[in-house]
Amino acid sequence: MTSATSPYRIKIGYNAFLVILCLVFACIWIWSLMHTSDAGNWLMENSTVVLFIGVLIFTYPYFKFSDLSYLLFFIFFLLHLYGSQYTYPHNPLGEWLQGLTGSARNPYDRIVHFCFGLLLAYPMRELCLNYIKTSSTLAWILPVVFSLSFGALYEVIEWLLASLVSPQKSADFLGMQNDQWDAQKDMALAFVGSFCGVSLISISKKLIGPRSAITR
Repeated sequence: MTSATSPYRIKIGYNAFLVILCLVFACIWIWSLMHTSDAGNWLMENSTVVLFIGVLIFTYPYFKFSDLSYLLFFIFFLLHLYGSQYTYPHNPLGEWLQGLTGSARNPYDRIVHFCFGLLLAYPMRELCLNYIKTSSTLAWILPVVFSLSFGALYEVIEWLLASLVSPQKSADFLGMQNDQWDAQKDMALAFVGSFCGVSLISISKKLIGPRSAITR
C-alpha cells in the first residue's frame, strides 16, 4: 500500500488494491440502489458522490493519491452510501443511537459530517505536501480550512439540488429534522473532525517516527 511518503504511485490498471476497492464499491453501490427505500432521494444523494469520483478520475493523470488516501475515500463513500440508502433522517443505525441516547433527532448525518473531516484530513494533507507543495506548517493548517470550506460548499450544493431537482423531497435530502441551524452544525462537525484527523496524524508521526510510512 502506498502512503504519503511513497516515492511513486502504481498506475490504476496495475494496482490490485485500488482495483479491488473500485469493484467492491461498485457492487455495494448497485446493491444499495436495488434495496433503497427511496430511489429518488438515493439518486440525489449520490449525485455528489458521482461528482467527487468524477473529479478523482479526471485528475488521476495529473495527481495520484496514495493507496491509504483512496482507502479513506472508500470508507467515507460507504458511510455516505449507507446514509442515502435509507435517507439520513431514517437511517437504522442512527435510529438505534437515537433510542440509546434519547436524542431528539437521528444523529447519523452528524456522524458522517464528522467523518468527512476526520477521514479526509490525511488526503488533503497529502495534496498540500505533494501537489500544492506547501510548507509542512501550512499542510497541518490547510486540511482544517479546506474541510470547513468544502463543508460550506456542500451545504450550498445540497440546497440547490433540493430546490431545483425535487423540492418535495428536500426534507429527507437535506436531513434538517426541524433544526434551523443544521447546516452550521454540520460544518462545525466537519471542522472538528478535520482537527481530530490532523491531530491523529501528528500523534502517529511522533509515535512511529518522522520517517514513517504514515506521513511526513
